[in-house]
Amino acid sequence: MTAAVTSGIAAPLGFKAAGVSARIKASGAPDLALIVSDSPATASAVFTTNRAQAAPVLVSKEHLDRSQGQARAIVVNSGCANACTGDEGVAAARAMATETARLLACPVDQVLVASTGVIGVALPLDRIRAGLPGAVTALAADQGAAAARAIMTTDPFPKEAAARVTIAGRDVVVGGMAKGSGMIEPMMATMLAFLTTDAMVPKTLLDRALREAVHDTFNAITVDGECSTNDSVMLLANGASGATVDDESYGAFVEALRSVCLDLALGIVRGGEGATKLVTVTVTGAASPDEARRAAKAIANSPLVKTAIHGGDPNWGRLIAVAGRAGVSFELSRAGVRIGETVLFEEGRPHDENAPRAARYLAGKEIAVSVDLGAGSATSTVWTCDLSAEYVRINADYRT
Repeated sequence: MTAAVTSGIAAPLGFKAAGVSARIKASGAPDLALIVSDSPATASAVFTTNRAQAAPVLVSKEHLDRSQGQARAIVVNSGCANACTGDEGVAAARAMATETARLLACPVDQVLVASTGVIGVALPLDRIRAGLPGAVTALAADQGAAAARAIMTTDPFPKEAAARVTIAGRDVVVGGMAKGSGMIEPMMATMLAFLTTDAMVPKTLLDRALREAVHDTFNAITVDGECSTNDSVMLLANGASGATVDDESYGAFVEALRSVCLDLALGIVRGGEGATKLVTVTVTGAASPDEARRAAKAIANSPLVKTAIHGGDPNWGRLIAVAGRAGVSFELSRAGVRIGETVLFEEGRPHDENAPRAARYLAGKEIAVSVDLGAGSATSTVWTCDLSAEYVRINADYRT
């Protein structure tokens, strides 16, 4: 059984974190985070499927390959994505890892790097070099919250989570932190998410566990349908608890990992740019799980659906229209729509007499909508947020 744990990325044994200002952000806010394992950890990661991949994504993939899935540290900056910056950007990401490795006295291939912020801006490497010694000095098991703040960009709040599970009679902790608020429809992971555990997990099981957890959590959220150049989820397992995950205990470990990932993923949606409502979209009656997910994502990404929810308008026609154009099996005569528990459309017939009740429900902050495709028995749930004028303001002014 999984239990929630206070704290985040440094909650598992043998991990320390830090978050400091390297003056990358003009505001002087924290913008450089460091996560370090006391000993080399087994590492797994998933990265953006966007073909315009940022320099830190390329370098981290390279390091994971060269180290055969071993890592001691993750260094992260906010305020600059180091994306679309050419060979100079790759060299800067490598230098960022090299300097971190020098300060920690570990192989450079055991340092993973991540960046977030504006695309197309050169990484201020001199500031990162100047800030790293302070980050190393600040490393501590109680500095997870500082690290979570240092990776924020437009996020309205930091996102941390942790969970405890018993494996082979020993307590195992999974911790994590994430950032993300806009440019969110991960097609593998999310903007940036970092996970740690003090279990020993063989590489094949760690890779499998991360893929499974991500599929149901980070890959099931969307704020605006945009897949970033920098999306990364990284997981380190250092074995400091003395517990080893095997085939028998795998299920319990994945449950704990999934619970942390879901907590972080929902935090990203709640903190979506301009968001005022968390929206759960469930599709039922699909011909296959893949078609259910495709339809749910189409509904969750529809500007018309999201603006209707923002305005409290129970416009079931928008939901049906999206389901019908999602490119999946759909039978209008057997389709249905619910907002909350209120039926607005069922077996091809509208129930507009229920609209006032649905409108009252839409005034809340946590909304559930469900659409039955009438074509099978598969289901899928994704999470999104409403679309407000504030989202437009934030993104119209993002660079200026």
